[in-house]
This record gives sequence, C-alpha cells and structure tokens, in this order.
Amino acid sequence: MEPIRFAGTIRHWNPEKQSGLAVVDVPSDHIATLGGLRQQRVWGMIGGADFVSNVMPAGGGRLALSVSKAMMGAAGVGIGESADVAITGVGRD
Repeated sequence: MEPIRFAGTIRHWNPEKQSGLAVVDVPSDHIATLGGLRQQRVWGMIGGADFVSNVMPAGGGRLALSVSKAMMGAAGVGIGESADVAITGVGRD
C-alpha cells in the first residue's frame, strides 16, 4: 500500500467538552482506500514521528485518526494545530 498523505487539524473528539480523545479527520477521498467507515488499526507517521493507532467512524460520513498525547508530543503538535500525516499500513494488511 502506498502511503496515504494528508494534513489535518488535531481536534477533540467532542469539541463541546474541550477534553478527552484527540483526533484528526481523514479526508473523505482517502476513506475508501483505508477500507471504508470502520474501526481498524493503522500505522504511519505524524509530523515525522512513527505511530500505531486506530481510525474510527466519527459520524457524518467522517473517519478520524486517534491521536494520543504521546503522538502529539513526538510530533511537536497539539490540539488546534495542523499536522502532516502519512498512513502506511492498515490492520488487514
């Protein structure tokens, strides 16, 4: 699988609470390549730092990548900031 590359803003899963799980939305043109709107394990790079995480349906036809505090720290980014993402593998491969 060729890496899927995109830039996205890291946000809270539930913006009203301004806390909890952080995610970055996967652009809709990459959802089919990742296997559709379903939860699965992925790996790749965020801001040049390797990660293993999950993508999951985020409602409204969106797919979101879960971004841990460790991932944000390694990439030097935080909530509300843009990050370059490359997903190089998915759980089914």
